[in-house]
Amino acid sequence: MNTEKKDIFQRVTDDIVSAIEAGAGTYRMPWNTSGGFINSPINAASRKAYRGINVLILWATAQKMGYTSGTWATYKQWQEMGAQVRKGEKSAHVVFWKFFNIEDRDDEAAERTSNRVPMARDYWVFNAGQVEGFKNPEETTISRGERIERAEKFFESLQIDIRPGGNIAYYDPNTDAVHMPAFEAFKEPLFYYSVLSHETTHWVGAEKRQNRDMTGRFGSESYAMEELVAELGAAFLCSELSLPTDPRKDHAPYIASWLKTLRSDKRAIFTAAAKAQEAVDWMMKRTSTEELEEAA
Repeated sequence: MNTEKKDIFQRVTDDIVSAIEAGAGTYRMPWNTSGGFINSPINAASRKAYRGINVLILWATAQKMGYTSGTWATYKQWQEMGAQVRKGEKSAHVVFWKFFNIEDRDDEAAERTSNRVPMARDYWVFNAGQVEGFKNPEETTISRGERIERAEKFFESLQIDIRPGGNIAYYDPNTDAVHMPAFEAFKEPLFYYSVLSHETTHWVGAEKRQNRDMTGRFGSESYAMEELVAELGAAFLCSELSLPTDPRKDHAPYIASWLKTLRSDKRAIFTAAAKAQEAVDWMMKRTSTEELEEAA
């Protein structure tokens, strides 16, 4: 019996918990960059970005192993591109979802219904730093000014009610407004937008938008888990906008709660990553639609 497939949720959770524990002392999570820019991991063959929980898995693996490339592929894909995984290199386990049809029979109505049920499955990838014979495409350099301009246009297109002033950033559900310290209060201008990304993820979860309610699933830990969703959503969005995601000391009180919940619920990190990805997808779809309308 193959127990690894059966316990895929536990394996992923253990890896993420270890990564969080390793950075807890310096408040550095697997999604933090300490001043640099973090990009979404991409597949070398398809050039498509990984999503959701796989982003976390690959960020955590790269951080642990010291990989500087965000490019990954399966052993076979590397071979097909003329590259070779070095002998002795260990793969990273990522997840894909396979859907099965399960039929239910209603004896009274004499009818059958079919439900599509997702099942998590493993597959294995190697980082570009583990192979020979592959040259990463040169990345386009984006200046600080271009990053600021891009971020400014992005958040403007979302039409958020942003209210400047004060010393802390927060989303107020009563007024549906995001409160932010003045732009000049940030030691690095780009940090303003990474913090705004966090608060915007909260904003997207409001009842009138995605109606994200964590209380039914996580009970007394729902507030901390909502913060985790916002943290991950900000990290995913920052990777899209080429923004830094520095460690935040003000999130230190949540780390213990995150670890407690993840240890007791092996599917919690999957839920948090999925909710964060949904929030970013909502934002990206909205901004893309508006840009198309403006260009028409």
